[in-house]
Amino acid sequence: MSAGLVQTYRAFAYNNAWANHRLLAACAALSQPELEAHRTGFFPSLQRTLNHIYIIDLFYIDALEGGWLGPAAWKNEVPFPALAALKSAQAAMDRRLIAICDALTPARLDGVVKINRDTRVQTERCDRLLMHLFQHQIHHRGQAHAMLSETTVAPPQLDEFFAEGEAPLRAAEFAKFGWTEETVWKSRT
Repeated sequence: MSAGLVQTYRAFAYNNAWANHRLLAACAALSQPELEAHRTGFFPSLQRTLNHIYIIDLFYIDALEGGWLGPAAWKNEVPFPALAALKSAQAAMDRRLIAICDALTPARLDGVVKINRDTRVQTERCDRLLMHLFQHQIHHRGQAHAMLSETTVAPPQLDEFFAEGEAPLRAAEFAKFGWTEETVWKSRT
């Protein structure tokens, strides 16, 4: 496995954090009733969908860190009823995922992650688990994006993956995170 593949996972972690930030920042313009309003999706409100993203991140990121939280992660389906608290918690979760991906090596990508499923222990290769997690986030952010389209708040652009020619368009957002293009793309192996 090449260092290029390791770098790809790192870039996915940064892009994930950036997309979550953009989506939650747009949702911050909604009132609490708008956030809780019934909408079409797996989880029938923006509030529930955004909390679900956080909960599943918690479940898998804990396992990736070697934790044993397991299904206790989803005991509360809406741990953050208010968006401000959710935004802060999601940002912290995204930083944890970035730290995991920043520490990746080809050997760690090939390593096994143990996941507490209460009744059994699931084992997955780290690379496969990360792909699953990123896909899960993209899927539910897409649903939240569609739900946001039903409001007066314009959904943010989430469909780009750090195209080099568009770096100036995201420079101000990156600066708020303390990131540069080199932060995301510089190989650390």
